[in-house]
Amino acid sequence: MMPPFGALRAFEAAARLASFSRAADELHVTHAAVSHQMRQLEEWFGRPLFLREKRGVRLAPEAERLAEALSVSFERIAAEAEALKLRTKSEITVACIPSIATRWLIPALGAFLATHADVTIKVIYATAAQRLRETGCDVLITLGADTSDGVICERLFSRVNRPVASPRYLERKGGLRDAQRIAAADLLHDETVAHWQQWFARAGVSPPGPPKGPVFQDFNLLATAAIAGHGVALCPVEVCRREIENGDLIVLSETSILDEESYFLISRATRQKAASTFCTWFKGVVELQAG
Repeated sequence: MMPPFGALRAFEAAARLASFSRAADELHVTHAAVSHQMRQLEEWFGRPLFLREKRGVRLAPEAERLAEALSVSFERIAAEAEALKLRTKSEITVACIPSIATRWLIPALGAFLATHADVTIKVIYATAAQRLRETGCDVLITLGADTSDGVICERLFSRVNRPVASPRYLERKGGLRDAQRIAAADLLHDETVAHWQQWFARAGVSPPGPPKGPVFQDFNLLATAAIAGHGVALCPVEVCRREIENGDLIVLSETSILDEESYFLISRATRQKAASTFCTWFKGVVELQAG
């Protein structure tokens, strides 16, 4: 016959925390409830499990193996329960950086929902610095790989940046087909002027002075400014694929920077069916557009 399960749970917490009060807080019960369960368990075993001291309680030596076995067992139960929950869940939360959300995910999402009506999706913003575990989400679409344990990290496309401008701006300023003329144009910056400095060095030109022009905190703001004709921006060509194909932005040079960086689709190694279905679908969207 097994001891009462609730009492075993309280015993494991009290043994691990060396405190009835802290165990009560963790289990969301009263100190009296934990004390009662410990007395009940000690009656079942016919021996004391804790040594009562002035400053609290200490696990009795003969109860140490029981505490260790329970800790391992509860951890395994929790892990298996979470894995089962993930495998059967049909609701997923997708964290996505704004540039990919507005240009890749949201435009295509209707097609996914139309063919997977049983899946409920919540889309939230992510920052490029976040990793999957930090977001608490099922799927993360971001810049940079996640090398954490227990995740699946799949490359989507490169971050290669090239200078782009709108036809409206080019009509006013001319073709800007050489690096020296681009360096003298109205420059738009994504968070920092350092990217343009890198591009000047790669292109082998010396700008007429320190980089000038507005700095935008968000890439979507930068892209909007470029499309509106405010100047030349360094943009990831794969992110802006549709704007380039539609003629809203024109690539001015093949000289590029940030070639070594990429965007990734990241999910849990123990992802549930809905998350797996979503990841397969989104990779297909990217591959179809890239093809």
